[in-house]
Amino acid sequence: MTKAELISRVHESVGNAALTKKLTESVIEATFEAIKESLQSDDERFIFPRFGTFTVKERAERKGRNPQNNKEILIPAYKTVTFKPAPQFKESLN
Repeated sequence: MTKAELISRVHESVGNAALTKKLTESVIEATFEAIKESLQSDDERFIFPRFGTFTVKERAERKGRNPQNNKEILIPAYKTVTFKPAPQFKESLN
């Protein structure tokens, strides 16, 4: 699903008269910005009931190998976001 498709689906689900597409886009943008800020803060976790949990994980420094020349390289430590679906969401997929 693309951003435009998401905006269209949300716009249709709340009723076309309730929000304009431009306002719907603004609400969606603000929602994702709030989630991003929550993950960047000290919380480093965002929980949405019946959907799942987004968590910031620290990946340790590790050794890797350059596939072009087969030389060993050092991959630095970094943070990444993981997602764990809620049980209700997992069940609905199957």
